Amino acid sequence: MIRPCPQRAQRVLVTGASGFLGQGLISQLAQQGDCEAVIAVDVREVPAGQRLPGITYLTQDVRDPTLAETVAAHRIDTLVHLAAIVTPGKDANRAFEYSVDVEGTRNVLQACVAHGVQHIVVSSSGAAYGYHADNPAWLSEDMPLRGNESFAYSHHKRLVEEMLAQHRQTHPQLQQTVLRIGTILGERVDNQITALFEKPRLLAIQGSDSPFVFIWDEDVTGAIVHALSGQAPSGCFNLAGDGALTIFDIAQRLNKRPRVLPAWILKTALFIGHRLGISRYGPEQLDFLRFRPVLLNTALKTRFGYTPHKTSAQALEALISARETLRPIRNPLKPGIGR
Repeated sequence: MIRPCPQRAQRVLVTGASGFLGQGLISQLAQQGDCEAVIAVDVREVPAGQRLPGITYLTQDVRDPTLAETVAAHRIDTLVHLAAIVTPGKDANRAFEYSVDVEGTRNVLQACVAHGVQHIVVSSSGAAYGYHADNPAWLSEDMPLRGNESFAYSHHKRLVEEMLAQHRQTHPQLQQTVLRIGTILGERVDNQITALFEKPRLLAIQGSDSPFVFIWDEDVTGAIVHALSGQAPSGCFNLAGDGALTIFDIAQRLNKRPRVLPAWILKTALFIGHRLGISRYGPEQLDFLRFRPVLLNTALKTRFGYTPHKTSAQALEALISARETLRPIRNPLKPGIGR
């Protein structure tokens, strides 16, 4: 089904604007200067010295009911919803994560519907498909979303997408662009995956290739800006670079030896570590590593009209190059240096 293109964004509100993706998007919008107004909303206040000209900065929680008043006051026609908890802090809990990820999105949608927002762009995730042994080799947008309840982020992304699907039926006037994003790499990216790559040896699970699809952070920004351009149809799209890399491909590119262990050993170790409080991760984390969703980006390129500049392999190479440049003495992506 071919959906119409939303009108070009004029008055844009961005939630999660102080997060990693938000900063990149706000910077790009400020540089282009194509919008009448850009409202950057985040629970964290942006210091005056870091504020960009032409951007209105507001400190507001995405769960705050008065977000609707903000949308109305600034006559927002397009909302980019980036606020979510990707990597929880030490003091976070499941209830708090749910309140931000799911209830926060509900509040955003209610504000959009109440005040006539024409278009919402949502940063979803490939995690919404879930980490399952029977996942197909490549996942396309028409495949079911089965985000695992054992993973808060995956489960919440599934719940958010179910909410979005319901709104597409009950409030079709609010056009939606939903980007299911793969593993993000970038010069300043620091997440669970890059932490795995910084280990002296990469952990591999016996019998699993653990394939990864990567997307460079500037390509995520580029896709969002394309969604705001008035030249892209609404809909749900996987956002990932071409190709996939197995854990063994990644180890070779990092010049590291993989440590291959049987699944039962890792599951036992995670169970014990979690029970003793040594590890925050339980045995369910095993599926996060061995049954990774691999995103097919055909619809992104042919229907949405955006082709990422970097493939998965090029994104990894760019990450390695950036870390070598930024940390030439102590480079965690090369073994034996500074260790």
